[in-house]
Amino acid sequence: MALTDLEILAELRETDAIAHGHFALTSGRHSDTYIQCARVLESPDVTATLAREAVRRLPAGLDVDLVASPAVGGMLFGFAVALALHKRFVFSERVEGKMRFRRSFHIPAGARVLIVEDVVTTGGSVAEVEELVKEAGAEVAGVVSIIDRKTDRKFAAPFYPLLALPTESWDPAECSMCGAGEEIDSPGSRRL
Repeated sequence: MALTDLEILAELRETDAIAHGHFALTSGRHSDTYIQCARVLESPDVTATLAREAVRRLPAGLDVDLVASPAVGGMLFGFAVALALHKRFVFSERVEGKMRFRRSFHIPAGARVLIVEDVVTTGGSVAEVEELVKEAGAEVAGVVSIIDRKTDRKFAAPFYPLLALPTESWDPAECSMCGAGEEIDSPGSRRL
């Protein structure tokens, strides 16, 4: 059964995945809204349902050989999408600040890779995985995310988000909340 955008948004709201305050995003930008998809992904059943919906919404005939996600945020959803596609799953991790495939993960030359993330703001982590895929001699078939925050993206691959949720973000130098001395929360995973 297909999910509507309103049903996906309701799931995010019911799990308190959308928070308001003063946040430093993984992209480095600041926002008054943070989308913590880990809250909705706490439920394996909901995660599987969202993954099946993401796969259902992919263009007919899109050829995918494997799924790759950036750690940490994209891992759960990436695994679920790979399961729905019946494809192999790998993930990248930061090593000394740079995204790398570790754990003997291998992307074969010529493979068509679907990159899966939880939330895309600028897509910086996706762009890093995109570069790793290209370095392996493989091709990015597309990018899937649960949320597209509708900011300028740093990656070039076709993008298939489940839900567009435009939320304002700005450069830290332009952050009025910083200027007002408001405490900032940095719940993202970039510094893990």
